[in-house]
This record gives sequence, C-alpha cells and structure tokens, in this order.
Amino acid sequence: MSLQLTLTVLGCGSSSGCPVIGCDCKVCTSGNKYNQRTRCSAWINIQDKHLIIDTGTDFRNQVLREKIPRIDAILYTHPHADHLNGIDDLRAFCFRQKSAIDIYANQFTIDNMTSRFDYAFLPVHCHWNRPVLNPHVLSGRLPENICGIPIYYCDLPHGRWVSTIYRIGNIAWLTDISTVSDEAYSILQGLDYLFIDCLMEKSYPSHLSVDDAFAFAQKINAKQTYLIHMTHLLDFDELSKKCPPNIQPAYDGLQIKSTCPESIL
Repeated sequence: MSLQLTLTVLGCGSSSGCPVIGCDCKVCTSGNKYNQRTRCSAWINIQDKHLIIDTGTDFRNQVLREKIPRIDAILYTHPHADHLNGIDDLRAFCFRQKSAIDIYANQFTIDNMTSRFDYAFLPVHCHWNRPVLNPHVLSGRLPENICGIPIYYCDLPHGRWVSTIYRIGNIAWLTDISTVSDEAYSILQGLDYLFIDCLMEKSYPSHLSVDDAFAFAQKINAKQTYLIHMTHLLDFDELSKKCPPNIQPAYDGLQIKSTCPESIL
C-alpha cells in the first residue's frame, strides 16, 4: 500500500527573491502573481506528518500564507542564508508543540548550523522562548527513516559547496546544484514530480542554467518537472513558452499530490 503525499511549494525564488529590493525590471514590476517568488522551500504532508525542506529568509510569511499546522521534521539542503536564516521562527512551533523539532542534514550543514545558531541547540527547558532543535546527521544509509517515512538523498555539487537532494516517495527536490551525478540518477528513476534548480539563462558556477535544467530534467524523465530557485531574470510566461513538454516553472503556492511507500516503522 502507498501513503498519500502532498507537496506545497513555499517558495521557488533565488537568494534575492522577486521582486528584488530596489529593482524596476519588467519581472520585478510585473502584475503576474507567478513572478512573485519567495526563497526556495517546500512543505510535505504525508498522512499526519509534516516535513519542511529548508527554512529560508521568508519562512515566517510562507508559514502564515499556507497555514502550516505543525512541523515534525526539517530536511536541510545546505546552510546558505536563503535556505537557513528563518530558523528562529521555528520557536513558534516548539512553543505550540512543547517539543524539540528533529532536523536532518549532512555533517557540514549540521556543523555550520550549530556554530551559527548555537542557542537553538541548547537543552530543552520550560520556557520555549527559542527554537529547540534536535540535530541528526544523515547516516549515509538509504533509505533514511525520518518520521517513519523512507527518504532517499545524496549530496551534489553546489559550486565549491554541496547541496543535499531529497526523494520522498515519487517526488524529488533538487535545489542549489551545479550538476547531477550518476549516484543521483540511481535514486531519481520513476518520479512523478521533479523539482529542479534553474537560476537563469546564463551559466553560473554554482547553479543550473535554463538549458542545464532542461537537459538534466529530460534525462531524469519524471512525468512532470517544475523549475525552482529562479531569479528575477526569468519571466514566468516567457519561460513557460520555452519549456519542453512536461517541464514548467514552479510558482509559490503550487501544490502537487503523489504517493509514498508505506511507513517503515
């Protein structure tokens, strides 16, 4: 049997968001709501479990917009500010739930987080006036048991850093990557939905360009691919017209439904 899975795109924008502060380009001043992009993040609901991928700079507004009721675990891709710096707003969930939140990431990301946000990793106390996080370094075993859900992952190059990609059921989230490895292809077969990095038209050392994203998406061959982590240099309508079949730009609030294997608890 399979579990029903819903993924909501909390944000599909790059580090500056869109509109960009002080910019009067045609995308930033567009009246098209699909050009309004907050920082890249996702909410995954499987039965009664709520997982988040990254807590970026816009996390508070994303939570309020989508009315996220609770958080059971967070999957972090890497510790750049636009994927991490909303961490302090997790204290509202710790306060409501009266419990620490489990977070998962590779060793580099956990080390970075515990150094920069050391107060979030102090022991639990009765006041809940700060985020209280329980860190887990991804084990290297596949699949990882997170909230009883089998989750596949691997690290991919993000320029000179790495970013962890995740597969949950028949969806995969690949943000902030500069290539796709053979190891990644091995866990990305048979997807219903692929969400893949797509920064802008021009090549960039730590991200996929539009053409890169098209090429990797066609090789992975999910039933449907959505482009994420887009800058203000990409207009939704213009990019949509350029997309090959079964590839489209994502937008904030996009929601898809898929399946996930039965719990492995």
